Amino acid sequence: MNAADASVSDRLRPFGTTIFAEMTRLAMANNAINLSQGFPDFDGPDFVKEAAIEAIRAGHAQYARTQGVPLLNQAIAKRWAEDLGIDLDPDEQVTVTSGCTEAIAASMLGLVNPGDEVVLFEPYYDSYRACVAMAGGVARCVPLRPEGSTFAFDMDELRRAVTPRTKVVLLNTPHNPTGKVFSERELLAIAGVCIERNLIVISDEVYEHLVYESDQPHVRIATLPGMFERTLTLSSLGKTFSLTGWKVGWAVGPSGLSRALRSAHQFLTFATATPLQHAAAVAITRSDDYVADLVSRFRQKRDMLLDALIALGLKVFPPAGTYFIMADFSDVYDGDDISFCRRLTEDLGVAAIPPSVFYQQKELGQRFVRFAFCKKDETLLEAIKRLQGLQAWKVRR
Repeated sequence: MNAADASVSDRLRPFGTTIFAEMTRLAMANNAINLSQGFPDFDGPDFVKEAAIEAIRAGHAQYARTQGVPLLNQAIAKRWAEDLGIDLDPDEQVTVTSGCTEAIAASMLGLVNPGDEVVLFEPYYDSYRACVAMAGGVARCVPLRPEGSTFAFDMDELRRAVTPRTKVVLLNTPHNPTGKVFSERELLAIAGVCIERNLIVISDEVYEHLVYESDQPHVRIATLPGMFERTLTLSSLGKTFSLTGWKVGWAVGPSGLSRALRSAHQFLTFATATPLQHAAAVAITRSDDYVADLVSRFRQKRDMLLDALIALGLKVFPPAGTYFIMADFSDVYDGDDISFCRRLTEDLGVAAIPPSVFYQQKELGQRFVRFAFCKKDETLLEAIKRLQGLQAWKVRR
């Protein structure tokens, strides 16, 4: 091995370049419509952008406190109290991070010792395993398997995944990439295992407001009996307000777990962009009408793409949350998901994500594709037009 090959650490070498960067690069090279990476092709609300400009003009240009600008910490704590009846200390139990991705890394580095095990539900957001590896932890995966029109886990598999070395369960609901919203019954089952085995939960809830079905509401596991004291709940501004590039996230949890996260956060980014934190406080305070309208628009976009994919012969799993659709392409294409997504991009000019990269057991994801529908209507309509080329691919059985 030459010096260049050895320059990436052993912990990170297995992960290579993130699939989001790879597919975006392939989309650009082929002038393809990018339904792979989960970012909107439209801007966030003017009132939030104006708040950031006002903060810059007001001179909020220096380092913020490492735990966050007081105004934002207070806004987050107040919203939790209003929504859930949990009174929080904004200075001790709320930490502002540079996006939820940094919050995940800081949680792992602050809580996980080398050799500790972390239970993940697969498929998972790709940074999860990398963050576990950076902390020297060991990932143990519980699969979400297709069940009817959604995905579900087996409680026996979850129990078998927990060993004496397990310290953390990393949960994501609403779930990327499947669009699943974990039910209260499922969360109670997970909570029961965590209480019984004295485990910590890190709950990634960045899509908390992007839910579409009244009978499948988002439930925070931290609100269940006995769970607040063992849960760090992570979220961010980017998904709810279509401002993914601002990278403003936060973690909410008891003081002990918050201190653990902060022990790493202070050496990762120390603090998040000060004027954007001031704007985030305004966004959270004035979010209700904007979020309701955004959810309505996303629901329409979801249904538009769902109907088109069904008509083209794909088996879809209608997402109850997030802005992603998982679909089974087995009746259209004989190869695996990586070759399907490459051909989709190069031949039809539409980029999507091959979900097998989100699995430890790669074979579980090789017949699926993930599309993002957080795009303008005209973008989705053009993508649907290009996807008509799938009709010529259909497998003859």
